Amino acid sequence: MNWSEMFFQGWNDIVRTLIVGALAYAFLVVSLRVSGKRTLAKLNAFDLVVTVAFGSILATILLSEDVALAEGATALGLLIALQYGVTTLSVHSRSFARAVRAEPTLLLRDGAPLPNAMRRARVTHEELQAVVRTEGGRNLENVSAVILETDGSFSVIGAGSAGVQVACSGT
Repeated sequence: MNWSEMFFQGWNDIVRTLIVGALAYAFLVVSLRVSGKRTLAKLNAFDLVVTVAFGSILATILLSEDVALAEGATALGLLIALQYGVTTLSVHSRSFARAVRAEPTLLLRDGAPLPNAMRRARVTHEELQAVVRTEGGRNLENVSAVILETDGSFSVIGAGSAGVQVACSGT
């Protein structure tokens, strides 16, 4: 292995990365603006996968000489069109919406954990307590509800409060 090539392989690759990267980025920004805010909303696991896929495609366009800008732009456009289609169908068809996204899960009500719901969501009692502590709660009895949202975050609603969204991963 040539050690110098590990750090620098030539100006052609750098110039290609700068030009293709700037154009791919511009295409992505314009496409996302045209498709609307919902394209990148992280409302459920499906949306998260699409967002990660955008990053993966952009990285491939930037770093792989085997992928031309036109191919990468097509891949980004296809993903945006598919996301737009899925979200549009979700709005118009309740059965389709249920098929592609999960419903929020109530894990605790009036200070009492709901064991069946916790088991289905694969959330332990210790994790539930950690979520409550993250919001400054000392014990579960002082919490009105804990909801595992469709995006994997937890909403903690304290007794008599409006509720707070907590960004925690649902394990």
